[in-house]
Amino acid sequence: MKIVIGCDHGGLEHKNAIAEHLKERGFEVLDCGIYEQKSVDYPDIAKVVCEKITSGDCQRGILVCGTGIGMSMAANKIKGIRAACCSDHFSAKYTRLHNDANILCLGGRVVGIGVATELADIFMDTEFEGGRHSVRVAKIKEIEENN
Repeated sequence: MKIVIGCDHGGLEHKNAIAEHLKERGFEVLDCGIYEQKSVDYPDIAKVVCEKITSGDCQRGILVCGTGIGMSMAANKIKGIRAACCSDHFSAKYTRLHNDANILCLGGRVVGIGVATELADIFMDTEFEGGRHSVRVAKIKEIEENN
């Protein structure tokens, strides 16, 4: 599976650690930045990462900012994206199982690198359950189409 990852200045350390960890696990990781500690606007990074998913270049993504909230808000404005800001194991698992989220958003100032890496593993290893949840995800897509 090909993963795309990006961050702003609030998530550089986390992004680098997660990217390295996922590569060690055998994932192909496309790093869309940032690459040095400098202030950037998180919507710009979110847009680049989301475009890699909506184009089909990558199957899932990870975005990291200070809280994960800004990235999730920006990402969810893009058609075809279901981004979830998670800081616990249960949410990271169930956003894949029930919501078929395709982007995990994390807060570099909210969770430590160890937890962030665990959440990334859960997100990557969990498949969408389908069934009754497919109907619900279809309703999300319908809302997206009509607004």
